[in-house]
Amino acid sequence: MSFKVNTKDEFEKFVSEHWNDINTYFDTKFEKRTTPIYSSVDIRESKDKIAPVDHNMYPAGFNNLCQLDLSYATEVFEESLKSINSEIQHIGIIPESHTKNLFYLDHLAMLGKAIRDAGFEVTFLSFDNNLFQDENTLNLISHSQFDLQISKAELKDGEIYAADQKMDLVVLNNDQSDPIELDWKAVKTPINPTPLIGWFARQKNKHFTYYKNCVEEFSKNFDINPDILQAKFRTVENVDFSSKEGLDKLGSAVDDLKAELPEDKKIFVKASQGTYGMGISVVSSGEEIISMNRKARNKMDIGKNKIKFTSLLVQEGVDTIIQYDDMPAEIAIYLVSGKSVGGFMRANSEKKADGNLNSRGMVFRKFCISEIRQNQDHKAKEAVYTVIARLATLASTEEIKEVLN
Repeated sequence: MSFKVNTKDEFEKFVSEHWNDINTYFDTKFEKRTTPIYSSVDIRESKDKIAPVDHNMYPAGFNNLCQLDLSYATEVFEESLKSINSEIQHIGIIPESHTKNLFYLDHLAMLGKAIRDAGFEVTFLSFDNNLFQDENTLNLISHSQFDLQISKAELKDGEIYAADQKMDLVVLNNDQSDPIELDWKAVKTPINPTPLIGWFARQKNKHFTYYKNCVEEFSKNFDINPDILQAKFRTVENVDFSSKEGLDKLGSAVDDLKAELPEDKKIFVKASQGTYGMGISVVSSGEEIISMNRKARNKMDIGKNKIKFTSLLVQEGVDTIIQYDDMPAEIAIYLVSGKSVGGFMRANSEKKADGNLNSRGMVFRKFCISEIRQNQDHKAKEAVYTVIARLATLASTEEIKEVLN
């Protein structure tokens, strides 16, 4: 089947020449949806396609954005938060509880600064009482020597408080792979992203199914070959790596997908609820799944906060052609309210182009995307990554719609 835009190179040219029309398309879509206040998308570029390989509803890398993009993020945060309620003043941020990760604290410092610079008062707060001893606050210092204070959160008549100050809105930066023990439906304080979409409930399988639908609609609108914007995949349920139940079925799904791809193509097998790069195996055949040793099966069985993985995403490996200092690299794009505000490269000296780069040995390189305009050839790559990221975040709005209904 022939399209107006058939190849990756044609798509890059099309995006540069139709940047305004494409963004109008997205803006119109996002206006009608419940959009996460922020998100991030991991993107791989191969010889023939550019595709997302992960979407994060609770991003943890604002410290990796360049200063220019952080300033743009502040602008979009101000616009977005005031559109929710023009009277908002006090904003709470609920972080993860792994406060010993000093780079994560750098991220919190930059996220807090971006929102604070938008004219809001920011308080970090937590319902995890294990963080606090006899005090109601926890004082921390990040890797880059930023001071952070986390206050003990309270729920009073359905409203979220910290240090006797009522929060007008709460930004959730906790992926809830370990659910926060609250009846969220009884909470009156607005929370964004919705706490109902944490990893206790969210599935990569659903996300990429919605992404496929969004790509096909977008591609039909602009007459683009949808295959150049997505990785092929299968979904498999009811697998138990501990007992080996379902491994034959998972192996068959790998071989079924492999039959549609070039012979040397790797397959990524991902836990549908996996996060932080956990629960991922890169294989060449279904037999590698079936014959996994105990160590490999243990790695695939249990994830962050002891989530047991039983649903799997079997995804085409997208061999990255991007390099940084001779290391294979992939792109991470950060968005605020569905608008791309910044990005960086994730590179890994310990992996090959077809490997999982979100693992030990990874390093980051900042690059700025906030000045992209139409017909800027030198910004074409960043513009293309932005389009993919907006498509993936559009798919996430379908996930949110499902849990809210």
